[in-house]
Amino acid sequence: MSTHITAVTDDRADAVLRRQRARESSARTYARSFPIVPVRAEGMTIEGADGRRYLDCLSGAGTLALGHNHPVVLEAVRRTVDSGAPLHVLDLATPEKDAFTEALFATLPRAFAERARVHFCGPAGTDAVEAALKLMQTATGQRGVLAFTGAYHGMTAGALAATANVAVKTPVPGIAADVTRLPYPYAYRCPFGVGGERGARLSATYIERLLDDPAGGVVAPAAMILEAVQGEGGAVPAPDAWLREMRRITAEREIPLIVDEVQTGVGRTGAFWAVEHSGIVPDAIVMSKAIGGSLPLAVLVYHEDYDGWLPGAHTGTFRGNTLAMAAGAATLRYVSSEGLAERAAVVGARMAARLDGLRADLPAIGDVRGRGLMLGVELVDAAAAPDACGARPAVPQVAADVRAACLDRGLIVELGGRYDSTVRLLPPLTITDDQVEAVLDRLTDAIAAVTGPRLAERSA
Repeated sequence: MSTHITAVTDDRADAVLRRQRARESSARTYARSFPIVPVRAEGMTIEGADGRRYLDCLSGAGTLALGHNHPVVLEAVRRTVDSGAPLHVLDLATPEKDAFTEALFATLPRAFAERARVHFCGPAGTDAVEAALKLMQTATGQRGVLAFTGAYHGMTAGALAATANVAVKTPVPGIAADVTRLPYPYAYRCPFGVGGERGARLSATYIERLLDDPAGGVVAPAAMILEAVQGEGGAVPAPDAWLREMRRITAEREIPLIVDEVQTGVGRTGAFWAVEHSGIVPDAIVMSKAIGGSLPLAVLVYHEDYDGWLPGAHTGTFRGNTLAMAAGAATLRYVSSEGLAERAAVVGARMAARLDGLRADLPAIGDVRGRGLMLGVELVDAAAAPDACGARPAVPQVAADVRAACLDRGLIVELGGRYDSTVRLLPPLTITDDQVEAVLDRLTDAIAAVTGPRLAERSA
């Protein structure tokens, strides 16, 4: 990373943070967890205004597949700017959009791509979720949505309704009136209290019987929406067999299946798209984050049979982000050509194995899970009695302390899952072997530093 720019003083950085606290809304999130002022970044490294450097295991909440300011992305942006291409043209056809669409479709599962249409949405994943729900409601004439416990789909009205987090929904009266909440398989905290494959089978059985029960209270739904790996829900992967059951159940009942790949897409889980692990072909896939190569972009790709919209049925001013399309196309091609999805599978498995191996020495690690480079370490009260599935109580304050201890050690991680007790790892797909070791060492040291004294006190 270049160091030719002199770092500003700590006083100036503190002033920037004070002004942010005074001027920005109380809804700010990451700024509360990470009181730093980034001034430059390269790859996995962020440098703060005070000159400190951090390994970034948040990656823009999974947006930065290639890390910060990757040369391939910068070259695509510079080339586009230098070409004189219009940077804003609503939804008009441009060479950049055409190239992005070609690159995107080349990555999709063939059975899905052969009869797919793409809709360019507003520049955030939540708008693509809104588009998906609206599309299926238009096509089916129904309003209801089937969504899952632990889900996160965004913060606008329809997406928030499908999101599971009670805290953000409570202040909005009636927000989930048309949503039926279904049990997502979560082995560590199984909704049926049995865990493992049996819990997943019970989930599928319950869902099928509920939908077929004339007194089950579920009117014919417009769609089912799910994540193949729940991100904000705590890096909880759905079993492949369960996903195949969801596809069978919805197909047999002519319920459109929407898979939200906003965070799982572009190699994150060890396949280019998370649906590839199970082999299912959904009716629609919601995409954002990494597809824009670090710039805002969101699309909905869906089966052509559902393309019943009238012109302008779902529109928006910023649907034609030329720079994001150029950066996104470059990113998609690079991830494919360099085999980064396959590397994510290998590196992620190695990281998960090492973290899981720490549980004997660090019993505050209750569960290690995820897929590819989308990992979660759930922290628990090791001194408490386990429940029927072997899970111990969550420890949100301990998790927050571990996050802060990681930052002190130059590592940026975020929390998620139930009670925000899961440390989430979303490093760029370009993470090096040395960086893997540094991340694991710093995280291990942070967990030991926070939980060690507590464990010692309880055992004394």
